[in-house]
Amino acid sequence: MSPRHADVEVGTEIPERTFPVRRLDLIRYAGASGDFNPIHWNERFARSVGLPDVIAHGMFTMAEAARLLTDWTGDPGCVVDYAVRFSAPVVVPDDDEGAEITVGGTVKKKHDDGTVTVALTARSGGAKVLARSTAVVRLA
Repeated sequence: MSPRHADVEVGTEIPERTFPVRRLDLIRYAGASGDFNPIHWNERFARSVGLPDVIAHGMFTMAEAARLLTDWTGDPGCVVDYAVRFSAPVVVPDDDEGAEITVGGTVKKKHDDGTVTVALTARSGGAKVLARSTAVVRLA
């Protein structure tokens, strides 16, 4: 059941979710977004520019974090405003496991217009990958 504005309070925790990231996901995202930068699909190139391996697109990482909110509310259009700072890349090895992004959230402010401000956390490979990540979310 979708959370209702009247039932959500400051401090409400949104349960963490873990989203898998495979190389195939990055290729699909590149096709959808038009971002074919080789750091997102070519291991040799990524290493040549100093990265440990292929990394996920920043916007892909943001989208996975926002997915926590759209799944929580049951509304794909619930995100009214969203801002993040990238703090580490999501490194995606070319193996059967790939990487994971673990996302959680906490309601930090409740607004009179039916929205709440949520602080998000996102980690991958033991590193915080999004910093100062906040979203304004419209609730039912």
